[in-house]
Amino acid sequence: MTIEITRTGKDSLFIDTPVMPAAGTFGYGDAYRNIVRVEKLGAVITNPVTYQPWHPANGTRVIPLDAGVLVHTGLPNPGISKVLSQYRTMWSRMPVPVIMHIVATTPDQVARCASRIEAEEVVTGIELGLNDDTGSQSAQDFVKAVLRNTQKPLMVRLPMQDAYELAEPVAQAGAGALVVTAPPRGTARDPYSGRLVPGRVYGPLIRPIALRMVGHLARRVDIPIIGAGGIHSPQDARDFIEAGARAVQIDSVTWIEPKMLEIIARDLGGLTVTRASDALADEWYLGMGESTLARRRESMRAEDD
Repeated sequence: MTIEITRTGKDSLFIDTPVMPAAGTFGYGDAYRNIVRVEKLGAVITNPVTYQPWHPANGTRVIPLDAGVLVHTGLPNPGISKVLSQYRTMWSRMPVPVIMHIVATTPDQVARCASRIEAEEVVTGIELGLNDDTGSQSAQDFVKAVLRNTQKPLMVRLPMQDAYELAEPVAQAGAGALVVTAPPRGTARDPYSGRLVPGRVYGPLIRPIALRMVGHLARRVDIPIIGAGGIHSPQDARDFIEAGARAVQIDSVTWIEPKMLEIIARDLGGLTVTRASDALADEWYLGMGESTLARRRESMRAEDD
C-alpha cells in the first residue's frame, strides 16, 4: 500500500503506512527507537526546529489535567545547523522518510531553514508549524518563503483556533498538505507553585474537535489533509480516515504507551489484530496478530491428534 500524502506533482510525498508521530512526540527519530519499530511507520516527523537555538521554558513544563495534560516547553532545540550535523547520519539509515518540522518564526528565518533542508538528501519533506494568531496573509508569506527555497514537499500544520480561516489561503499559497490540527493552547494552575501556566493541551478530549475540523476542511480544500489530535487507538485513527484524512499523526498516547504508535500503524497498514473466539480477556493483548493465532490453532490441532 502506497499513499500520496501531498498534492500530486513531481515532488509528491508517498508513504507506505498512513501513520506518523506528531512533531514533538518522537524526538528527532531517536526517542522510543528501542520500543517502536520505526519501519512500521509511514514517516517520522521531527521535533520542532528553528533557525537559531531556542532555550527551554522556565518553570513548570507539564501539568496533569482531568482529561489530558498541559505542556509548556518553549520548543527547545539547538538550531537547524546543530540538528542537521547531529542527526544526519542517523536519518540516512532511517527505513522511512524523515520530515523536519520547522517553526514559523519570521519569513526570513523560515526561508533560511528551507534552504538548508533543500541541500539535505536525508530529509524528505518539511512540515511548517504556524503559530496561533497567524493571519491569512502572514500564513501565505510563510508558505511562499519556504517554497521559494526548496523543491521538497511541504505540509503545513494549522493552529486549531485558526484552522478554518487559514486552510484555504495556505492551500492557495502552494502547500502540499494540511495537518489538522496543532494542539490548542490553554492555561492551568501549577499545583506546586500555585501559578497559572500557559501551554498546549493534549489528550483524548481534543479528538472530537479535531475530527470535526478534518471532516469540514476535507470538503473545502483540494489538497490532502493529515488528521491529528487526541488519537489514542486504531479506531480513533480510522475515524479520521473516514472523515477525510489521507493519513494521521499520533501525539500524546506515545508518551503514555509508546508501543501504541506501532499498533495503530500496523492496524492502518493492513495487519489484522485478532484474538481467538474462546480466549479469555487476559489471554489477549494489543498487537496480537494472525501469525500468533495461527500458531495457537496449530498447537491445538496437534493436541487433538
